[in-house]
Amino acid sequence: MSAQTRRFVLWVSAPVVAFVLAGGLLSKVTSGQGVYQDLKIFNDVFNLISSNYVEKVDIDKVMHGAMDGLADSLDPDSAFLSAEQVKQLESGVTPPAGDVGLDLTRQYYLRVIAARDGSPAARAGLQTGDFVRVIDGKPTREMSVWEGMRALRGTPGTRVKLTVFRGSANDPHEIELTRDVGTAADVTGRIAAPGVGYIRIAAFGAKTADQVKAQTTELGKAGASRFIVDVRRTSGGSLDAGLAVARLFVSSGTLAMRETKGGTKEPLATRAGDGAVTQPVQLLADIGTSSAAELFASALVGNKRAEIVGEHTIGRAAIQKLIKLPNGTGLYLTTTRYLKPDGTPLHEKGIEPHVAIDQPDVEFGQLPPATDPVLEKALELAGSSLKKAA
Repeated sequence: MSAQTRRFVLWVSAPVVAFVLAGGLLSKVTSGQGVYQDLKIFNDVFNLISSNYVEKVDIDKVMHGAMDGLADSLDPDSAFLSAEQVKQLESGVTPPAGDVGLDLTRQYYLRVIAARDGSPAARAGLQTGDFVRVIDGKPTREMSVWEGMRALRGTPGTRVKLTVFRGSANDPHEIELTRDVGTAADVTGRIAAPGVGYIRIAAFGAKTADQVKAQTTELGKAGASRFIVDVRRTSGGSLDAGLAVARLFVSSGTLAMRETKGGTKEPLATRAGDGAVTQPVQLLADIGTSSAAELFASALVGNKRAEIVGEHTIGRAAIQKLIKLPNGTGLYLTTTRYLKPDGTPLHEKGIEPHVAIDQPDVEFGQLPPATDPVLEKALELAGSSLKKAA
């Protein structure tokens, strides 16, 4: 066996061994003859490249690219990590506090899911759907979501340069953002119309449920008999926090289901004392509604506690786990995904709005419109409901 062949066997066998050790994730898949045929073809391609490519082949680079491709074909959040990246993840060291307020996914390049309210990215006009082509001189074409998110972090006050395009890849924009620690409130509220309380949830964290409960109480005292809850452009955060907020609005039933390998489904049900908020609810959502916000929305919609006005949500509700490989590299792999209360897929499917209203398109560098058609439609619907109730 040649040195190159031995190296190939190591690279291919390492992920397989790790999967088996992690709980037999591939036990059923690899029993099919087709998988072995694919591995043989992979071996043939490797040998053809190493024997016939016009230049000397960097085997490590080629195999790293192959592993990247395997992970990238699963979903945007799964990734193959280098040994150095695994060390960073395992170190337990908290990433630098400075951030620009972006949450990212992958679609050829890294793509913006949402820019958090009041963040450097939001102030610079970055929006859901923008493509981030370069971060500090490094192209994102071969950058995982995990790597991109880490690259955006740094010491507060330091700067990061991005190349961004919106709509046309032929019209890139260079922007420079100064990292900060974020001071905008996670939850705010106001009376938006007679009898209607508006609650904006910009982020989901450990205190979000208490903050939402406080807002509903305060707005209720101010005369709100129904609520509009806005989770547009709300991404990231703890999935458990999303469920905790949903418990305020749902008194009984299944909030979501958690599915693991093999189709095992764990229902997540309400508890005694849930459902403290009883007023009717409308949700504002869009393609930037992701993760905890999406799980929250799904729980309310699935239990007929709310209807969505706005756009289809992104479909990103899953948990990733690091699986270390024998050579020090690793797989950051989606091992658990969430389903809607009725057991249908949420992750990679999203939620359809009951009343579809598109967010207005804004050219790069232009100010957003003064009016908000999604909120205006929700207020119109709320007003009609109040009149019927009267």
